[in-house]
Amino acid sequence: MDKDTSGIEQKGSDNARNNSSAGGMSVIVKTVTRLTVRLIFLFGIYVILHGHLTPGGGFAGGVMLALAAVHLMLAYGGKTALEEISFGRSQISEGLGGLLFLLIGVAGLFAAGGFLFRNFLATGNIFNLASAGTIPLANIAIGLKVMGGLFAIFVAMVIVSREKE
Repeated sequence: MDKDTSGIEQKGSDNARNNSSAGGMSVIVKTVTRLTVRLIFLFGIYVILHGHLTPGGGFAGGVMLALAAVHLMLAYGGKTALEEISFGRSQISEGLGGLLFLLIGVAGLFAAGGFLFRNFLATGNIFNLASAGTIPLANIAIGLKVMGGLFAIFVAMVIVSREKE
C-alpha cells in the first residue's frame, strides 16, 4: 500500500515537472491568469482615461498595462507569452507614446503659442470625462510609453537571465 502511494506521488510530481517545462506554471495559475489579466488590463485603461479626474493617470495606468503582460509571461512562460505579445510590439508602443506626446507638445506650440503646457482643446464641464483639454491625450501617450518601456525592460531581464543559464 505504501508502494502505491509513493508511485502516485511520483507520477503527480512528474506531471507537474512536465507541465512547467512545457512553458509556464500550473493549470491553476494559468486559469487564474486567464481570468484576471483582462481585468488588470481594463483597469489600467480606466486609470489612464480617468487620470485627470481621479488619482492615477498615464504612469500608473501604464504600469498596470505592463504588469498585465508580465503576468501573462510569468504564468505561461516566456516563449508562449512572447508569441502573443512580442518585444517589437512593446517597442512600437513605447515609440508611439513618445511620438504622441511630442505631437501634443508641438500642436500646443502652433495652436496656443506654447509648447506642451498650453491647452488647445476645449475644456468642457468640470468632472466630465472630456473636461481637461489635452491632459487625457497626454495620459494616453504616457501610458503607452510606460507600458512599452516596462515590458521591454522585463523582457530584457528575462533574456539576460536565460543567457546566464
